[in-house]
Amino acid sequence: MGIPVFILAGLLVHCVFLVSIFEIYFSSPLVHGMAPQQTPLPPPAQRLVLFVADGLRADSLYELNSSGTPRAPYLRSILENNGSWGISHTRVPTESRPGHVALIAGFYEDVSAVAKGWKENPVEFDSVFNESKYTWSWGSPDILPMFAKGATGDHVYTFCYTAESEDFGAQDAAKLDTWVFDHVKSFFNYARSNQTLFSALHEDKVVLFLHLLGIDTNGHAHRPNSREYKENIKKVDEGIKETVLMIENFYGNDGKTAFILTSDHGMTDWGSHGAGHPSETLTPLIVWGAGVNYPQKVTSQFFEDNFLKEWKLEDLKRLDVNQADIAPLMASLIGVPFPLNSVGTLPLEYLNNSAHFKAESIFTNAVQILEQFKVKMSQKKETTLSFLFTPFKPLSDSEQINFLKKTRLYIQQQRYDEAVSLCKTLINLALEGLSYYHTYDRLFLGLSIAMGFVGWTTYVILVIIKTHTNLTKTVQTNDKESMVLFYSFAFVGMIIAFFLLIQTCPWTYYIYCLLPVPVWYAVVRELPVIQDLATNLSSLRIGQSIGFLLVSTLGIEILVFSFFYRSTLTIGLLVFAGWPVITQLWIQAKRTALIWTLLCVLLAIFPLMPVVGREPNISLVIAAGLLTLLISCFSLGSLCKSENKYRNNEDLKIHFYQVLSIAVSTYIVSSTHDSLENKQGLPVLNQIISWMTLVSSLVLPLLSPTFLFQRLFSVLLSLMSTYLLLSTGYEALFPLVLSGLMFAWINMEQEALQHYGLSHKQKLAVFNFAYATDITQFRQLHLDDVRRSFFFVFFIVTAFFGTGNIASINSFDPASVYCFLTVFSPFMMGGLLVLKVVIPFVLVSCAFEAIQVTTQLSSKSLFLIVLVISDIMALHFFFLVKDYGSWLDIGTSISHYVLVMSLTIFMMLMNGLAQLLTTKRLELPRRTKHHST
Repeated sequence: MGIPVFILAGLLVHCVFLVSIFEIYFSSPLVHGMAPQQTPLPPPAQRLVLFVADGLRADSLYELNSSGTPRAPYLRSILENNGSWGISHTRVPTESRPGHVALIAGFYEDVSAVAKGWKENPVEFDSVFNESKYTWSWGSPDILPMFAKGATGDHVYTFCYTAESEDFGAQDAAKLDTWVFDHVKSFFNYARSNQTLFSALHEDKVVLFLHLLGIDTNGHAHRPNSREYKENIKKVDEGIKETVLMIENFYGNDGKTAFILTSDHGMTDWGSHGAGHPSETLTPLIVWGAGVNYPQKVTSQFFEDNFLKEWKLEDLKRLDVNQADIAPLMASLIGVPFPLNSVGTLPLEYLNNSAHFKAESIFTNAVQILEQFKVKMSQKKETTLSFLFTPFKPLSDSEQINFLKKTRLYIQQQRYDEAVSLCKTLINLALEGLSYYHTYDRLFLGLSIAMGFVGWTTYVILVIIKTHTNLTKTVQTNDKESMVLFYSFAFVGMIIAFFLLIQTCPWTYYIYCLLPVPVWYAVVRELPVIQDLATNLSSLRIGQSIGFLLVSTLGIEILVFSFFYRSTLTIGLLVFAGWPVITQLWIQAKRTALIWTLLCVLLAIFPLMPVVGREPNISLVIAAGLLTLLISCFSLGSLCKSENKYRNNEDLKIHFYQVLSIAVSTYIVSSTHDSLENKQGLPVLNQIISWMTLVSSLVLPLLSPTFLFQRLFSVLLSLMSTYLLLSTGYEALFPLVLSGLMFAWINMEQEALQHYGLSHKQKLAVFNFAYATDITQFRQLHLDDVRRSFFFVFFIVTAFFGTGNIASINSFDPASVYCFLTVFSPFMMGGLLVLKVVIPFVLVSCAFEAIQVTTQLSSKSLFLIVLVISDIMALHFFFLVKDYGSWLDIGTSISHYVLVMSLTIFMMLMNGLAQLLTTKRLELPRRTKHHST
């Protein structure tokens, strides 16, 4: 298999492994075909007003100011005197779209919905808005259209500001909330003079939805502990107070309006969200008005957290709910059918109504969830062979009928407490059953992926041993045996495909289940190699083999451990610092060994530095820029003094332009920071220069000479100019120290090569990448090459964690992209943040490419060892993924797997990119000199 084909196959396989985790653990729970369920008794409220303060943390709303006064005085007085309160527990992913779907539709979207955009519906779903008679909504164009498009008929109306208004660098993001409150006020003023609208507003089953994005925008721009975020909460509190008084006045204080304030998700201390940290999953919930319980005084209540004491709310009953429980609560208050796909349980303690009403409402809730269970069960039964189908025993058909009959009898006998208790049991069983059928194929799919993983890793190991070592002899294959083997595996593949076909499985199942077939076919084809290897290994010293195996296992475990504790990398780097001493390399190269040790120690400091969430320190970014300029000028001086055959004026011009680019980037960072600090927004000229720098940084290295150190230094300067623009603190210094260590690593590997007598020492100063591929005689792999590959994987992991990232999918600081854009654009911002993560990877990959060619190894051989190490790590995390326990644990486990798989895919892509950046050169058209005769 050629290198491009192998990399392509590897990419494909790893993309399947990455995507599979979402299919196995986080696929869409939606089912269709249920009948709507509605409480038969009249509801307490005619209308409902829903305030969603996007990005509002529970602690930010409930805690008191340093002076002991409430941050939101009006809402505080509501929960103390008029309504009920608690914490709404959200789920991963803590993003706006899934959060609003849980609130308004009552179910939790699968993780992949985040990647499908904010405005469109990847799946059709029912919602409280859809079931209402009329819904009017005001707010963000990223949220409102989603519920209008999903509604049947034309009764959900939206009023949105422009997408450009969502500017993180704006003078005051609270203006987004002011816009909503002002437009609601204008709407009601207009309704007084418009009889049609006036009549519509006085109908029952009306919903008014106010989406308030200012808090989220200020949180991203300034962080939740900032003055701007806290002042925005105060403005929202004032806006809600005015809106409530205006609405009550409009309806003549008829007591038929219910109000709910909550949030879609919280936010980390560094202004991001998406994972499962309590700061992201704990959101406030305050409910008051028609049909809602008044505050309940208690002498004591127990919660695992200590928030009640901090918030001075120990004497008021805290009623916690899951986020999806709010949808049935809204439906119950205004008397609309429960959303068809809702999995929320009606929180009865929030209702101020008769015991009969509560019993009928929870019964309706139970039947509505049971309907989903029945549809899910019949779907699974239809797509599973009868002899393989295992039903959910606690809810057999007879048990369902028994539950429903018993509950209806209890209600008729006015034994409401027993009826409620029975309904809660039925709801819990139905939800368990839904989960049972939803995860019915999990073990089967998980085993398929694990088999594919193990098979692929085994195949790569065999390719390494067969092609790049002397451990096996060339074995002649028997054509007849090969054909028998091929037909055997083809037959197995057909059996699997037929088995899936008759069960009408989704097309993705075919990929997951058939992938191990060709992979294991490739492994079994190499059976003679395995036999030959076993014979040769038996002649090796057992102690040496076990020792090597233990060291390799320890190395991989250290890498796995670093995902949980970043400081593990510091220990690893300090061990690396002692490598020349352990191997006696320092004796032959004292100066190189000393530089290597010092840079290892210096780099070891970075994993101990604060993670994302630290305060921006632009002075460190400027210092990094100035230090790069100093090094560049020194390099430019030495280049000018070098012999003519290694340089020309064009090369000097390119180098000078790169130095200038570093200086401009340093100025842009400083200038943009000052402008945003003064609330003047992002200057347009700065934005244009930033984007031009980014584009030019991808091209400039290809114009520089292909001599080893000149090309690598050119790559560093180009990427550094972009990296400075994406930096907010100490991480700006990281690529400099990392590159210094990479240069030392290249030199150290030359010494190691000579030390083990594997090859003669290269003259690195005159080594040219362009001719490196012309080497016809590559050497075979040595045991020390496993150590080289491990170093590479270790440096890649260090490149991720050393810049302040954490092992989480929300490991980013939105402030990093403010030199490029400040208007909310999730995919553009995400792309820039990925680029920031990738830049240190490129530096390590280019150095690794240099090591491969200078140690006379083919680019494929070392990379294959790298692939094995990263795949063993990925397999480790695959078995650690879980969907139970706290949302922090669930979010962390999926983050780890996604990260390690992404790193593996990036390493494969980086391998090709590093070859391009080091070996290719673009020639600029030169002006022809005309000589006069």
